[in-house]
Formats: sequence, structure tokens, C-alpha cells
Amino acid sequence: MTSHSRILIIDYGSQYTQLIARRVREARVYSEIHPPTRDVAWIRDWKPDGIIFSGGPNSVYGENAPLVDPAVLDVAPILGVCYGMQMIAYVLGAEVTRGGQRQYGRDEIVPTRQSVLFGGFSTAERTPVWMSHGDHIEAPPAGFHTTAASAGNPIAAFEHESKPIFGVQFHPEVAHTARGRDIIANFLFDVCGASPDWTPGTFIEEEVARIRARVGDAQVICGLSGGVDSSVAAALVHRAVGDQLTCVFVDTGLLRLREREQVQQTMGRHLGITLVTVDASERFLSALTDVTEPEAKRRAIGHTFIDVFEAATADAGSNAGFLVQGTLYPDVIESSSPTGGPSVTIKTHHNVGGLKPDMQFALIEPLRELFKDEVRNVGRELGLPEEMVGRHPFPGPGLAIRILGEVTAPALDVLRLADAIYLEEIRNAGLYDEIWQAFAVLLPVRSVGVMGDERTYDNVVALRAVTSTDGMTADWYPFPHDVMAKISDRIIREVNGVNRVVYDVSSKPPATIEWE
Repeated sequence: MTSHSRILIIDYGSQYTQLIARRVREARVYSEIHPPTRDVAWIRDWKPDGIIFSGGPNSVYGENAPLVDPAVLDVAPILGVCYGMQMIAYVLGAEVTRGGQRQYGRDEIVPTRQSVLFGGFSTAERTPVWMSHGDHIEAPPAGFHTTAASAGNPIAAFEHESKPIFGVQFHPEVAHTARGRDIIANFLFDVCGASPDWTPGTFIEEEVARIRARVGDAQVICGLSGGVDSSVAAALVHRAVGDQLTCVFVDTGLLRLREREQVQQTMGRHLGITLVTVDASERFLSALTDVTEPEAKRRAIGHTFIDVFEAATADAGSNAGFLVQGTLYPDVIESSSPTGGPSVTIKTHHNVGGLKPDMQFALIEPLRELFKDEVRNVGRELGLPEEMVGRHPFPGPGLAIRILGEVTAPALDVLRLADAIYLEEIRNAGLYDEIWQAFAVLLPVRSVGVMGDERTYDNVVALRAVTSTDGMTADWYPFPHDVMAKISDRIIREVNGVNRVVYDVSSKPPATIEWE
């Protein structure tokens, strides 16, 4: 990536760090997130055009709080966000304290003097911003002056008098900050002098070269699910190594209705890649017997995937040394701290923390640093049809994590049909493309009902539909009541064993999109 402008983001544990990376990339500037353990020598070698310090849950004066080496402040232009701003002030000798008015939520700032960071803003303009902090800076450090204030915080932003060092106490990366993108753009282009040259086309060109150099003449195997991520990963690797790639589609028995037939038809028609189909449904169901804990499910599925791939490779007589996976940035972020930083684990994705430590393959994960919308754009650039890149996400563990409790063949049959009816009615209503992801969940409870004048005691199905751009945050979708009524009516009438349908109206955060 050395031929492009690039921004280094140091993760101090904020829930919004990934949004900073997204906003920078949306401006077509490459960015990477790294931990605060990166030393100044490493940062100089990385050659950033600018550095952004994220927010975080710590107090800068707390025991073991992560702090920046002051020498980093001279490497490249700096923007500190929330904790990042307080940290700059603290390491340069200013006092940061708890007390006074804490700020969580919406506020308004007013620029107090001309600043390149607020270029295009009027000093009379009140701009809505999102605050999330309990500490405050008593006074700017020596050499700094205040550039914005709010009713609750007289030092809402500052900058150095002569050096390109800036801080904002609010979060410009979140949608609630009305002109946050303008502030980030001012930093990228007017302060750092970055060029907006990171596009899907340049990503493909560089990733193809990287894959070719790494693989050489070795054989490559790809676990193809038919979803957006694995399909784009397969197309990208195929462009790099051609016939050295063999795709293995595993029928886990955890797929949606008619998924196997659809994948075989679509992959064969559009990708022209060697495709081997393996029916391993009994093997996966056996591995999930008596398993109810979500993390245990993911590990069991991840281990079984690798076993199946290894067996399929051996059966095909291939000497494949590499396994391609469609792992995305949100998968990595939620499975662990992706950078070794202070972020917490949300859930282990089967293809990240759930893989066997002794597997025979080296991993190729060309999409590992991309968000879902970026993957879709790469797929379009690769020439994949919209019917493929526009599909709703489907998790690698499949329906196993949409059955709360033990996964059994009867439970899969119930959920598979309910989910198919749900998606069919969404398409019939013309709403599919408005929704980022929609699916049904089989709950581990039963409810009393009455059908045909008889008492029933049957399953409850929960429906989930969200809008999102990247999977990191999401809002529940407000269905028209007539559409929801039709979906519920069809599921209860047509799916034996279901007598109640409920709708999930939780946003992410605090919930995740999937239930497990």
C-alpha cells in the first residue's frame, strides 16, 4: 500500500474505532487500525500521511492507561478523538480530571476561532455533535489554543499553534455528528495532504499481485458458501491464480431452503471455477449433538469445516497448501481485539477464533480488512452479477446459530421453511433491497395457542430485519403492518409446529444482528 496515501488509526478501545476507519475509506483514503503497542520506530517505518488516535474507555491518569510516546506526535499530522485528545493534552503536561459535567449524547459546538479543521464552518454556526466522555481537560497544554466550545465543555477542540496536532472532544466519525465527515475530510486533505486514490480497482490490482507472490504455483482451495463474502473472495483469488483454485461447496445441512441447488447453478454459470460439492450434513449434525452454547457451536462448526476441507482435498488428489476464506473486518473485530489493543471480544466467528490450530492449510483472507459494503463494491468491480453481490449476508455457521439451543434435523426443517416464507414475502413486497439482512430465529420456548378449536403448545419464531451499511451498527427495519401481518399469517399456517411469531426491535448496539 506504499504507493497510496494512508492513515494510521491507533485503537485505544473505543466502540467507534472501526467507524473512523470507515469514514477515512469512504473518503477514498486507505486506513488501517493498529494497537497502541506500536512503537515510534514501527510507526515511522509504516510511513503514515496522518495518524488518528481513537477514543477509549480509560482515564488517561488511570493505572495502566495506554499512552502515546510523545515522539509519535512529530511523525505525521495528528488528530486525537475524545480519549485521544485528552491523551495528547496529558502527555504534553496539561491536567485532565474527572468531575464537573459529564457528557454522553448530543451536544452543539461553536468554532471559537479560525481553524483548518473547521474549514467551511462559520464561527456563528452551532453544529450538532456526539459526546461520550466523563473526563475533561482543565486547560490546553502549552502551545495549544481552543478552536471550538460547547455549553458543557469550553474546550471541545484544540490545535497546536504551529504543529499539525489537533484534538476534538466529540466523535466526528458517528452519524450523530452532523458535519463529522467534513471535519475528517479537512484533516485528510487540508492537513495531511492525502490523495483520494484508494478504490475497489486499486484494491483488486494490489491484492491480486500479493496473492500471486504468496501462492506461487501451489494449489489453492476455497470454502465456498455461495454468500457474498466467499463468492467475492473466490473471484478475486481466481483472477490471481486461475486454475490453481478449486472451490469446495460444503452442504452442512445448515443451509437455507434450496441453497445447495442455487449455489451450484450460480457459481457454475458466473464464476467458471472448478467446483466440488461435498454433502457433510450428517457430519455437522453429529458434531452439534448436545451442543447448545453459542461459542461451542461456532468452534464445533469451524473445526468440522477444516476436517471436511482436508478430506475433500485428499479425495481430489490435490496438494493444496492454501485455504481461501471470505473473512471480513467485522468478523475479526467481533471475534477478538483485531489489533492486540484494548477492544473486547463480542463473539467468536467460526472462521476466525473457531479454526483448528493444527490445520494443514495456510490461510488466504483477501477481504479481511474490508467492510461488507466495500466487499460488494469489489465484487461489482470484478464483474459479479448483482443477484450475487446484493444478497443479504448469511453466516458461515448457517442456521445453527439461528436455532437457540440444540440443533436437530426437525428444528432445521421448521426454521428453514419459516425463513424461506419470510424472505419470499419481503421480495414480494419489494423491500428486499431496502433491508441489509433479514432472517428467522427458532426460539427455545413454546407457547400456548389455539388452532382449529384445539389447544396447541408449539414453537415460537422470531423475525429479524435490519438496515446497515457495514454490519458494525444496525437499526431494526420498520415493516409496514400489512406486510408483517401477511408474513406472520403464512408462517403460522404453513409451518407445522409454529403457533407464534414475534419481531425483534433491537438495534446494534446494544444487541448484535445475529442472536448467537
